[in-house]
Amino acid sequence: MKLSESLTPECILASMNASSKEEAIRQLVCLLSINGKCRNEESLLAAVLEREALRSTGLEHGLAMPHAKSDTCDHLVMAIGRPVVPIDFQSRDGKPTELVVLLASPPDISGPHIQAMGRISRLMQLDEFRQAVARVDSAQEIYDLIVQSEI
Repeated sequence: MKLSESLTPECILASMNASSKEEAIRQLVCLLSINGKCRNEESLLAAVLEREALRSTGLEHGLAMPHAKSDTCDHLVMAIGRPVVPIDFQSRDGKPTELVVLLASPPDISGPHIQAMGRISRLMQLDEFRQAVARVDSAQEIYDLIVQSEI
């Protein structure tokens, strides 16, 4: 399973103007909706926010991975936002979030969802990858970095 199979450059915000985790989640869900990746924006947003209320998805290395299972998606979909100013996602390491990766998939599909979360986590553990994502300017360049990591 490749991340690039569930992501398109149109679903990446290279300069996301969000000042809170809820605002970041709203923008990424909206991006999925605008690009036809989910059938019901409000339903998906509610599912992601409900999951986030259980426990923060702020991880380590500047990564947050809000996610949810929702029947508004036919398959695993992703949206990525790189905040202009890092966001407090109550991460495990106490550091602000510099990359938000939102995942959503149908309730009956767990394998690709879990695999994608693992791949993203491993990528963000690599200093070289994190630094490269911080240096690039466009959604296409972020997408290309992800594609290159899969070769």
